[in-house]
Amino acid sequence: MNRQSIVIDREYGSGGREVARILSEKLGIDYYDGNLLTLAGREYGIDLATLQDYDEKGVGSVLHDLAIMGSYGSGGSVNEEPYQVFSALSRLVQQLVAKGPCIFLGRCTAQILATEARVPFVHAFVYASNMEDRIERARKVDGVENGRIEAYIKRRDNQRRNYNKFYTDKAWGEPKNYDLMLNTSTLGYEGAAEAIIGILNAREKKG
Repeated sequence: MNRQSIVIDREYGSGGREVARILSEKLGIDYYDGNLLTLAGREYGIDLATLQDYDEKGVGSVLHDLAIMGSYGSGGSVNEEPYQVFSALSRLVQQLVAKGPCIFLGRCTAQILATEARVPFVHAFVYASNMEDRIERARKVDGVENGRIEAYIKRRDNQRRNYNKFYTDKAWGEPKNYDLMLNTSTLGYEGAAEAIIGILNAREKKG
C-alpha cells in the first residue's frame, strides 16, 4: 500500500493535472489543484477571491510586488495577506496528509510537506518539450484563443515560477530540486503517471 504523497509541479499546458487525475484513479487517493483553495476558504473563512488573488496567478506580478514592499496603497506597511493565505494552505495540506497520502499540484506544497508536515513524498516536474502539445492543451482545456496562446503559456509559466520564488528558496523547474523530470511529449500522460508509480514502488520496497 502506498504511504507516500505526490507533488507535481508543472509547466502550463504540459498536462500535469491530467497526470494527477490518472494517478488518483490508479492509486485510489485524492488529488488537489484549484479545489485546495475552495477547501481552505471553507475551513478558515477566507474569501475565495482573496485566495485566488494570491494563488499561482497573482503572486509575482508587478502590482503584487509593490504591495508587498509597502509602496502601493498600504501607507508603507507590509501587506500580510499573501502570508496569511499561504499559512492557511499550509495548515490545510498538513491536515490532509495527516489522514493519508495525497496528490498535490504546485502551490509550493513540496515545501510544506518537507518542512511542516514532514511526511514522505515524491516530487515530480512535468513538462512538454513540444510547444505544439502545450498549445493544443491550452486551446482545448482552457479555450485560449489562437494568436495569443504562446504568450499566454509563457505568462502562466512565469507566474508559477514567481510564486515558487516568493515562498521558497528552490528554483522552479530546476532538475536538482525534483525526484523526477517527466516529458509528456515523449512519455504521454499515462507514461508519466507510470513513472511516478514506479518510483513509489521502488521506495516502498527499499523502505
